[in-house]
Amino acid sequence: MKQRLQGVCFLLFGMTSLSLLAHEVKSPIMPVVDAYTGWEIKKPALSEANELPIWQLPNVDRAVESYFSPDSKQLIFYAKSKATDAYHINVASIDGRSVHEINDVGNDACSFFFPDNKRVVFTSTKDNLDMPRGNWSKVGDYPQGAELYTADVDGSNVKRLTDNRQYDAEVSVSPDGEWILFTRETNGMLDLWRVRPDGRDEMQITHSADLQEGGAFYMPDSETIIFRAWSKAEQDKRDHGMDIYTIKHDGTDLKQRTNDGQVNWAPFPAPDNRHFVFAKMIPPYNFEIFMMDLVTSKQTRLTNSNAFDGFPSISPDGKLMSFSSSRSAEKGSRKLTIFLMDISSLDVGAVNEVGVQPQVALQWH
Repeated sequence: MKQRLQGVCFLLFGMTSLSLLAHEVKSPIMPVVDAYTGWEIKKPALSEANELPIWQLPNVDRAVESYFSPDSKQLIFYAKSKATDAYHINVASIDGRSVHEINDVGNDACSFFFPDNKRVVFTSTKDNLDMPRGNWSKVGDYPQGAELYTADVDGSNVKRLTDNRQYDAEVSVSPDGEWILFTRETNGMLDLWRVRPDGRDEMQITHSADLQEGGAFYMPDSETIIFRAWSKAEQDKRDHGMDIYTIKHDGTDLKQRTNDGQVNWAPFPAPDNRHFVFAKMIPPYNFEIFMMDLVTSKQTRLTNSNAFDGFPSISPDGKLMSFSSSRSAEKGSRKLTIFLMDISSLDVGAVNEVGVQPQVALQWH
């Protein structure tokens, strides 16, 4: 079952099914007023599972993989179209009052904001509809028509970035806006690549003969990259692991950050340049979100639910975590949607309370 996790850019329907079937008890719900929006919304009771306050993003139904805008006021994600069974890129305010679609052709997957808050980058098959649709979550059948595009945040001024009829996906942008980071599949091998926003200076970052790298994001220094990978030699085995790594974007200084034999995936860095959040599969098939300290390697569990919780991301101001979850789905359903967690008490913002960047962040081992 673990093998199906490898398509980090999609819904993991096969992998989440066991977790969803186990979700037999609904979370207790109580109305509260959200401190960020002033809306009266529904959050899980604080007595549930020792989690920080959590609430569902309003006015968004079946959706996954959400990432914050640079001002922490919007989210970009892909959601199921109301008209078809395709998934398209959407942008929503964090209170859910404003939601609009970026693209409505083909099938979309990962997406990300540029730091100017004016443009976005996303993956889509929109120009390769003649090719087999493929399966975002099945190794060996990734959509080979997946290309990279940029657009204004309102969906206008779309520009195609790649044109090679390969799998180009799992895309993000460096904090300084200088590089677009993505995964490319060539002859069955997944590697990390980077390219300028205008398509110049395309460069392959990883060249491992065995690791299947992907799901990568730049750390706040715009030089270090955090990603997940699994062994190609082991990928056909039923019970193989997945781990988190860091690497410099010139391909040097590769470091393995997890090594517990479990499935560790979907990492996302905190603004403090020291912590990151990620998803871990708790045996047998329970998916939870953890935070890890890059200095001490300490892991802290953030979610505790029988539902699927995954694809975490942290707002640039360090106050919110977004994640995809089935905790609102009916029993047996595979439906994922977007939730937010108030993590302001974890103090993982870009500076500490006295306004000083923690120097210990530079002491990674």
